[in-house]
Amino acid sequence: MQAKTTILGVDPGSQLMGYALLEIQNNKPMLITMDVLSLTKYDDIYERLEKIHTKICSLISTYQPKMFAIEAPFFGKNVQSMLKLGRAQGVAIAAAMQYKIPVTEYSPKKVKQSITGNGNASKEQVWKMLQQILHIQEAPKYLDASDALSVALCHYYQTHHGLGQTQQKFKSWEHYIQLQEKKVQKK
Repeated sequence: MQAKTTILGVDPGSQLMGYALLEIQNNKPMLITMDVLSLTKYDDIYERLEKIHTKICSLISTYQPKMFAIEAPFFGKNVQSMLKLGRAQGVAIAAAMQYKIPVTEYSPKKVKQSITGNGNASKEQVWKMLQQILHIQEAPKYLDASDALSVALCHYYQTHHGLGQTQQKFKSWEHYIQLQEKKVQKK
C-alpha cells in the first residue's frame, strides 16, 4: 500500500447522497470531510442525477481519491424507490469509472459488521463507533454523511487492515503463534 491514499465513500440516495473522504496515511485512517448533497429542491429526477454526477466529479477532482466505495442498495418493497436509488448509485459509479477509479460495493450489513461487529447495528451505533475509531467530536447534520464514512472505513478494513483478506497462510496454530511472537503477552 502507498504511504498515503484517499478513499471516497458514498451512501447513494435520490434525495440525500452522503459522501465522505478518508485519508489513509501510514496505515492510519483519518477523516478529511463528510457531508451530504441535498437533492430535495430538484423535482426532476434527471436533474438530481446530473447533480450527483457533478458532485462526485468535483470531489474526485478536488481530493484525488484512489479508491471508491459505495453502499449497495437495500432491497425494499417499493419498486419505484429502488429504481431511483439504483439510478443514483449508477450515476455515482459512472462518475468514478470516468476517472478510472476502482469501484467496490458493500452491502449495508457488511458495512455495519465491519464497523461495529454487528451487521444489524443501528445508524446511531455505527456513528458512535466511527466517533471512537476516528476521534471525531462533531456529529454530522444527517446520518447519510456518517453512513458514507462507514462505507469508506469498511473499504479500508477490507483491503488494507488485514480484516478482509488473509495476509499469510499458516500451517498450524503453533506456526501462527510463532509468527506473532511480538504480540503474545507472557505472564
